[in-house]
Amino acid sequence: MNSKKKWVAYLVRCSDSSLYCGISNDLKKRLIEHNSGKGAKYTRSRRPVVLVGVSPELTKSDALKLEYKIKQLPADRKIADLTRKEAEKRISGHLQS
Repeated sequence: MNSKKKWVAYLVRCSDSSLYCGISNDLKKRLIEHNSGKGAKYTRSRRPVVLVGVSPELTKSDALKLEYKIKQLPADRKIADLTRKEAEKRISGHLQS
């Protein structure tokens, strides 16, 4: 059994319409943490949060790099860039198969 956990970068929309980007190796648990006030300091006062985008599974290093890149983008491009990365990964996977 492979004990190495897979990571994802994710994007949530907060109750004030702002976006928050993070990474996790257990997205369901992380969303529960955000919505219970035990997640990131940024989201604690902006609950509830709603998942609006998630990357494909990545290594932790790649998830951190993608998170950093997304945080540098203007808000209107964050969702598009995250979902574009997902589409590129699927296309790349099909070409390699």
